[in-house]
Amino acid sequence: MSKKNIPVLIKDEPWLEGFEKAVQARIDRFHSAKFHIENEFGSILEFANFHQYYGVHYEPIRKGWTYREWAPAAQQLYLMGDFNNWDRYSHPLKKNRRGDWEIFLPYHDYKDSFIHESKIKVHVVGENGSALDRIPAYITRVVQDEASHDFSGQLWFPETPYEWKDQNFDPTASTQMPLIYECHVGMALEKEGVGTYHEFTQEILPRIKAGGYNAIQLMAVMEHPYYGSFGYHVSNFFAPSSRFGTPEELKALIDTAHSMGIAVIMDIVHSHAVKNVNEGLNEFDGSNHQYFHPGERGYHEGWDSKLFDYGKWEVQQFLLSNIRYWLDEFHFDGFRFDGATSMLYKHHGHAGFESAESYFNEGVDEDAVLYFQLANTVIHEVKPKAISIAEEVSGMPGLCRQVDDGGLGFDFRLAMGIPDFWIKTLKHKKDEEWDMFEIWHELTNRPAKEKSIAYAESHDQALVGDKSIAFWLMDKEMYFSMSVLQQNLTIDRGISLHKMIRLITLTLGGEGYLNFIGNEFGHPEWVDFPREGNNWSYQYARRQWSLVDTEHLRYQQLNEWDKEIIGLANNYKIPASPPAIQLYLDPDKKILAYQRADLIFIFSFHPTESYFGYPIPLPEGGEYKIILESDEKRFGGFERLDMDINYSTDEKSNIHVYLPNRAAMVLKKIN
Repeated sequence: MSKKNIPVLIKDEPWLEGFEKAVQARIDRFHSAKFHIENEFGSILEFANFHQYYGVHYEPIRKGWTYREWAPAAQQLYLMGDFNNWDRYSHPLKKNRRGDWEIFLPYHDYKDSFIHESKIKVHVVGENGSALDRIPAYITRVVQDEASHDFSGQLWFPETPYEWKDQNFDPTASTQMPLIYECHVGMALEKEGVGTYHEFTQEILPRIKAGGYNAIQLMAVMEHPYYGSFGYHVSNFFAPSSRFGTPEELKALIDTAHSMGIAVIMDIVHSHAVKNVNEGLNEFDGSNHQYFHPGERGYHEGWDSKLFDYGKWEVQQFLLSNIRYWLDEFHFDGFRFDGATSMLYKHHGHAGFESAESYFNEGVDEDAVLYFQLANTVIHEVKPKAISIAEEVSGMPGLCRQVDDGGLGFDFRLAMGIPDFWIKTLKHKKDEEWDMFEIWHELTNRPAKEKSIAYAESHDQALVGDKSIAFWLMDKEMYFSMSVLQQNLTIDRGISLHKMIRLITLTLGGEGYLNFIGNEFGHPEWVDFPREGNNWSYQYARRQWSLVDTEHLRYQQLNEWDKEIIGLANNYKIPASPPAIQLYLDPDKKILAYQRADLIFIFSFHPTESYFGYPIPLPEGGEYKIILESDEKRFGGFERLDMDINYSTDEKSNIHVYLPNRAAMVLKKIN
């Protein structure tokens, strides 16, 4: 391969030399697939528009409803529901050569029975001889019967379509510098029960706005039969979960967020699907290879779920149409793709990644690589300002590079190593053993031309079985010693480090930032959804806002700190600025200083020692002022710093500052 034709990714990443052909093959495969799609369907957007073809649709010209389903191996399909008194055999579908089944219901015959909120299913006689009542694959609403707990599809024909008011919303600021509040509608309230879209809109969105976040990442949007799965065992990909309310109430949530200047990112699950036969896609046409790989390759042991065959046109069509549906119908501003690592590798990321070979060998699922290239193309063609984020831990080269450069087309990757690093540090190292070199490396080690979203913790670290950072730091003391009226060494340490960990992660770790709901104020305990093991309790599947709303509790101090650092990030565009430049590091005194966005950040992680008149070298001489510091009393500190003092550099361009232990400060040049 001549130097002229070497992919841009290889030119930018010399460590990938020797894999020019592999990277070029990915580029070529994408263009070949896109050519065939355009040749067959006219455009990739038409290819991703099959939710308008499959499922139930009213046809004005024919004056009636058409229901279509792709089930190539099935022997027969029958539509059933309230409209025909659940007669399994009175309404057979006809099959065409493509494997599509279809039935037409004239309006004049069914206008009084095939109506809004009536329930339907499809009875499928499968290839394997099974005869089961299934939920249509492209159904847009699924509801559960309270008595039988059985799920059914529900026709959704509201008289008045939702009227969007977000025509003037521009998500650019949010999607170029995302400050993300990760949240789950059902567990967002303090009540012991399932929260609703409407309650979230009224009670939680104002808190997020006040906190300064410019985006929310909604979990558990797609319908899932088991609440305790956190929304990750999806059964019905086109149906917003009805346990939280109606589709219109979800639209109102998104519309209201847009009115507040907040983008809404959906946690989309295309990495796997629930294995349930009654509610989901598994063995829909009676075969074991319709949507999923057959045999072992189609089953994820760790997740107990089914794995899509991304090499099939019809599966690509289903998933790409799913992307377009959520963008068009619900005005989402982008997606966080769950489980990208599992998708990219046949071993699901369980093998090591010691060399470049790991990213191009037989363990890589090239069909999934192509799917991501197609998915990101669809996202940015439907909504050019939308954002795509990959939950990817292997470090796949080019993940966040343009397809023509040799990449997969994502805008950001989640910096998954950072929360792992903090938890391991808190679990296994004493304070005096914290390594400043290691902190710097973990928070800055990312590809130069790929964007990362940094976070100290997400829902993963808050789940039962693990602990949030606040809980690792303060544990049971949080139950008894969070009052401002008492002193407690464990709480003092925890409050100090909680603030410092968040500030350094936000300002050093990436080009975006994420926080899980409630963790900004040190929410105690874990998240544990109702299940048999906890007697179906909602005690831990909620957020205790009363803690942060109570003035004499120190949760309020942590919350105030979070508002300040998010405000700082917004005001100075810190995540959107070039990576930080290290100014000073002392491993023994545990001092770290760096510059980013024309601000100076100084951290003193020493557990006991404070330093007077300590010299910190700066890149430019002049006069500097502290604009934020973690030791202020309102943030739970001890007021050891005087923010009225200005610091002038000496002849060596050093400033001399007092560095209290376990404290951080941010300085700005004023002259």
